[in-house]
Amino acid sequence: MALPAPSPIHLLRSHSSAVSTLFISTDNERIYSGDSTGQAVVTSTRSLRPLTSWKAHTDSLLGIEEWGSQIITQGHATLSDLSTPTKCYSMDVNALNYCRFSLLVIAGVSTQGGLLAVPNLVESALADIWSLPSRQRIHDAIGDPLDASATAFSDGRSGSKSGIIMSMHLFYSASSAPSSSTSARELRLLCAYEDGSVVLRQRNAPENKQTVEGRGWEVVWKSKLHVESVMAMAVSSSCAFALTVSADHLVGRYDLSKTQEEASESTPAGTVFKTKHSGNGTVAIRSDGRVCAIGGWDGKVRLYSTKTLKLLGTLVHHKQGCQAVTFASHIVPLGGDLKGDDSSGDEDDITMEEKYAVGRWMIAGSTDRKVSIWALMNFEKTST
Repeated sequence: MALPAPSPIHLLRSHSSAVSTLFISTDNERIYSGDSTGQAVVTSTRSLRPLTSWKAHTDSLLGIEEWGSQIITQGHATLSDLSTPTKCYSMDVNALNYCRFSLLVIAGVSTQGGLLAVPNLVESALADIWSLPSRQRIHDAIGDPLDASATAFSDGRSGSKSGIIMSMHLFYSASSAPSSSTSARELRLLCAYEDGSVVLRQRNAPENKQTVEGRGWEVVWKSKLHVESVMAMAVSSSCAFALTVSADHLVGRYDLSKTQEEASESTPAGTVFKTKHSGNGTVAIRSDGRVCAIGGWDGKVRLYSTKTLKLLGTLVHHKQGCQAVTFASHIVPLGGDLKGDDSSGDEDDITMEEKYAVGRWMIAGSTDRKVSIWALMNFEKTST
């Protein structure tokens, strides 16, 4: 039986138009939000007041994410790397695509680098990977070129079998940590498509070799669980599994550890779960991988177990569609002690108990221009 829904503990009203994207820093200190007019806002989780806001783009924000001391934002026209409020540089992206970028952070010895996956500049059914901060395209047109060029149109929509990329996630496989030797790292790209399918690809080219026209990449598995376009996809922090939602009432769960040999008709990589609610537009997975939040076009946010897709509760506040959800980094008290050690000098005026409280937050953004913050209960017993 689903648990009774609480009320939001805070409401942020910093936007004058529909909230389209959300992100919270890994230390749970800052909430990043963007809206349909290109306005970006950074809010302190301590004071719940805006730290800064700026016009990042002239059109709707598709994504915003913190990268070291900088911020990456994505609009329909350009993808900009910002150290607010001064623009450092911008990159052209495919303006006909609504797919958010995927950032893979690579920590170096002295500098921080990253890999950025975005839809191809010409074909929306293909993907490119760029190196940051050099802004060099290292992998071009990942996907099936024959599928993308099925007709004379070149925006990826037309007659291609899979349609445009709706969501993507770039990651290293769980068996190859980024800190391991370069020869052992397996770079993978998970793409969700307009036809409801999800494809996992793996780089088989040498790590430092540039690839073009999709060469150097192979398909690990394909899965088609949805009857409608995939509207959103989320990958667990461990990169062990992914979830997809759509306009239909289905939720797809995908095992990212399966190899090409293991993924077959008898043991498919994807498993479909039927829910009682259709019209889902966004999904997020808590950092411990146990709970997910699905935002609906009806404005409600539903919480599910990621293992069984059992409904854990429904959060009701927004009167219009929910377009973005995210979780704070979940903190597990050691030995059940919420007091902990408050002696660190750079954590002014915040206790360990307050840190744990913020770690239970779930944040939602809606077309009603509001950002709601919810304090979730402990799902340790109910999420299995």
